[in-house]
Formats: sequence, C-alpha cells, structure tokens
Amino acid sequence: MINPVDIVPGVIFFSYLSAERKEKVAFLEHKTLVMQVSGRFTLETANHSISMEGGGMLLIQKNQLGEIIKTPLEGKPYQTIVIRLQEDLLRKIALEEQIEIDEKYTGAPNIHIPGNVFLEAFFQSLLPYVQHPGEKITHTVGMLKVKEAVYLLLNAMPVLKAFLFDFSEPYKIDLEKFMVSNFHYNIPVEKFAHLTGRSLAGFKRDFQKIFEMPPRQWLLEKRLAEARHLIEKKNKKPSAIYLDLGFESLSHFSHSFKKKFGKAPTAG
Repeated sequence: MINPVDIVPGVIFFSYLSAERKEKVAFLEHKTLVMQVSGRFTLETANHSISMEGGGMLLIQKNQLGEIIKTPLEGKPYQTIVIRLQEDLLRKIALEEQIEIDEKYTGAPNIHIPGNVFLEAFFQSLLPYVQHPGEKITHTVGMLKVKEAVYLLLNAMPVLKAFLFDFSEPYKIDLEKFMVSNFHYNIPVEKFAHLTGRSLAGFKRDFQKIFEMPPRQWLLEKRLAEARHLIEKKNKKPSAIYLDLGFESLSHFSHSFKKKFGKAPTAG
C-alpha cells in the first residue's frame, strides 16, 4: 500500500507503516484532526509531548513545529487518518453558522477527543476510499466530509468552538526563547517570522537586536555548536544527528562543520 494515500489531495490522508518511523515536521500549518486506527502516534514539540493509540482522536493546533513518531504495536501496522481543517473552510462554516469569536484561543495546543460513536462512524466511512484507492472521492464530496467532521467535533465538545474558529494572527512572542528552543527545525526564515507573530522585516530587525547577527548565520552557528557538543561530549555519530539539527544532507553538514571548526566532524 502506498504511504500515505491521498483520499482528498492536500486535505484527507491515510498513512500505513509496518516499521517505526520518525518524521521531522517542518511546519504544522493547519489545524488538524487525527484518528489513530492502529499503532501509536506521538507528537513532540519543544514544549509539549502527546501520544495516542488505536481508537484515539487528537485535534492539533495550527502553526506548530514538531516531530511525529509513528510506531506499529503488537504485530499490527501503524494506520492513521489525517484531516487538515483548512482555514477557508472553517471561515465558511463560521459565516454560515454566524459564529463569532472575539478572544484569541489560549488553551492547550493539542486536545485529545473523547471516544464518540458519531466521530468513530465518520472515520469508518472514509475507509472504503482507502481500501479502493482507484475510486477517487471528488473534491466536493471530500470537503463535505471535512465539514461533517467539524460539526461532529462541535457536537461532541462545544468548547472547541474557540479552538476551531480563532482566526487571529499569532501575537508577538519571545523571539529569543522561541529560537533557542526551535533552532533545529529546518524551515525557512519566513516561517520562523510567522510563528513569532512578525513580518519578515520585523523578524530580521528584532533578531539582529537580540542576537547581533542575521538569522541564517545564527541558525548555522547554533546548529554547528550543538553538533560539536553532541559529538565530543555525548559521543554521537554525525550520521545520527545531522537531520535532527536541521541539515538537509550529511555532506552539507560535514562541509559546514569543517569550515567552522577546521576539522571533520568525525575527527577527535
């Protein structure tokens, strides 16, 4: 089976794995609903870790950086259904239902959804499209299914209204604290700016004031310093750490390390 299967391209996905895999998620851009069919799903961010097993449901807040760990359990494969709750659709529902949220959502970034027969039946209704991938669901029908998921969530937990229909932009957050916690994610500077609630120009200006160097230079030096610490103090192998530190390839990491420290990362 192809992994993942696009049930509705860009919106609804089915993932199937027979062996554990870690995925460094660059940027969780949309609010996302996840249904775990089997195996264990774990999301780890700089400040939070949450997991669930077969039958579990999780609602994930947008604008997060994190790592997803996919683990088969007890001889069964890892299977999950993922639905991206795109903001255009949520805005349309808010208009149709005359929903207004005046305050920014400040609750938990990721929420376990309690067992619910209606939501469970909803996810079961998607499985035929997984089992028969040649029968492509139309985009219109797919978006109706996503809309159905939103209404079922609200029915199960009315308090989710503030979570789902908060369309405010991120407030400016502590840039120094955020960057020190998340420097190892390989995402563009533009994404870092958005996540800290700043325009690109404002981000670069604030960054220069705090760190006294441009963002790209600081990111490279911070990642290399962390790599040196892990190699020399923790006896880590370069091949085991370069991806986790935001480098796209081992050769790029090795070249940058040697240029910075005058020796290959494997040298004593």
